Amino acid sequence: EEISKLKHEQGKDIEMYGSATLMQTLMEHDLIDEYRIWVHPFVLGCGTRLFTEGGQTPKLQLADSRALSSGVVILTYQPIAGSVA
Repeated sequence: EEISKLKHEQGKDIEMYGSATLMQTLMEHDLIDEYRIWVHPFVLGCGTRLFTEGGQTPKLQLADSRALSSGVVILTYQPIAGSVA
């Protein structure tokens, strides 16, 4: 409820980093306007999934992509309205 109130107030954007659990809650309540996913050029083999099995699965549209000199690629997606399953 508090995040929803903040989102509808005038001011700067709200950013969130590194919590798949919080992200699932925000997706459930349609509180995410944009996803910025940073892809790093190495493979870990395991880790926390961003979109969890059985969790919210929004349909996303690629809005922008940018490659950095480090090899990192920044993908910006916007949810397609009314598409969260």
